[in-house]
Amino acid sequence: MNKSRNDWLSLKPAEPTPAQCCGGGCTPCIYDLYQAELELWEKAKERDDPGLLQKIKVKNHEDVLLSSETFTEFTLCSVDRETEDTGRYRFQLPSGVSLGLKLGQHLVVRGLVNGVEIQRAYTPISPVDVKGHFDVLVKVYEHGLMSRYVKSWREGDSVAWRGPFGGFLYKPNTHGELLMLCSGTGIAPMLPILTHVTDNEDDETFITLVVCARNFQNVYLKNVLKEQARYWNVRIFYVLSQEQSLENLPMSYQENSKLGRIDSVFLAKVLETCRRKPYILLCGSVLFTEDMTLMLTQLEQDKSSIFSF
Repeated sequence: MNKSRNDWLSLKPAEPTPAQCCGGGCTPCIYDLYQAELELWEKAKERDDPGLLQKIKVKNHEDVLLSSETFTEFTLCSVDRETEDTGRYRFQLPSGVSLGLKLGQHLVVRGLVNGVEIQRAYTPISPVDVKGHFDVLVKVYEHGLMSRYVKSWREGDSVAWRGPFGGFLYKPNTHGELLMLCSGTGIAPMLPILTHVTDNEDDETFITLVVCARNFQNVYLKNVLKEQARYWNVRIFYVLSQEQSLENLPMSYQENSKLGRIDSVFLAKVLETCRRKPYILLCGSVLFTEDMTLMLTQLEQDKSSIFSF
């Protein structure tokens, strides 16, 4: 075809910017995909065959449901507000079809703001086997490109996702008890695991969930958690860092709530009252995860029994 140098430069893949990396440790990462595309471009250029570059970047979910390498568009069908800055976003799937995720796996969403492409990782909070839709819990911030993109979402919009990535290998009754420590939207990977256990009558794993939030109003998914707390093998604690008084909480929450932050005294009491030896799951900010890991090791918990999302 004898394409000119400028023609080939126009076809050369663009190197990702830091904003395009979600930071979730995805495999393949966007940089891995760039390297693969760059090698393909170099091969096509050497052969003077642009036909080698025909790849679909975004596919319709009727053709492929989900891919870790290419983005698939899903339609936003509803938004339920959890708090002023956090919502539960539901995306439509074909009738009778599920995403086929494994527990703890996350997806990466792609957005475009002022010509800048950005990507972030989110873990669906819906059960892994739910059909016809999937839900993600998203908090928006006053500043930040992804938050600006999410604020623009309207019902009926198409949003591009790829994945899945990561995951938590779980088999029923493998662990005597799961101790889940989460902060804010870190509850996202915990919820599918929790419901997976309680939906299985043969799974006798105990669950202790510790939810950290600024105050009671900022506890996400209260109705879901209240329903889960009714199961014989589930107990839930709430740690509220900025709540003024337990008397401000509904009576049913006061006994299992703590003002302030998680400290070693509280954590030791939770560990002591676990009904079986716990396997510990952590999810929250980097600082939260580091603090919890340090406290747990100081309380002589084996690092091999701690898993961080």
